[in-house]
Amino acid sequence: MQLNETSDNRMPRVAIIAHDGKKADLVAFATFNRERLKRCRLTATGTTGRLLVEKVGLAAECLESGPYGGDVQIASRIVEGVIDAVIFIVDPLDKHPHDPDIQTLMRVCNVRNVPLATNISTADILICSELLWSLESEGPEVLAG
Repeated sequence: MQLNETSDNRMPRVAIIAHDGKKADLVAFATFNRERLKRCRLTATGTTGRLLVEKVGLAAECLESGPYGGDVQIASRIVEGVIDAVIFIVDPLDKHPHDPDIQTLMRVCNVRNVPLATNISTADILICSELLWSLESEGPEVLAG
């Protein structure tokens, strides 16, 4: 996988996912944080990624939709070390047929010590974190501990 990196400067690599009932919240979050998110290399599940591109005007690599394996694809990239942080806006009041995939993604974030925001408030904190932006000059080991 080719990354947009130089030896001195690297964009934070952020995965973005939103359940159907939270997509409008995610679009509002992304619109408000457009300038920060433009400075990131974004990877997203299918529909979420298309919304980021079409509604917010951000560049994003779009994987499969969550129920079709997108959550697992992101978990795999975390294991490979090519995702620095995850914003996964979860709808806790809805049932999800692919819940085992969601739990796998969350478990991989915890095992690999990758920051995971599951609501808009924590996403705001994550996207404003100096630790995330220190990646631009110091590399991925900053968040990995």
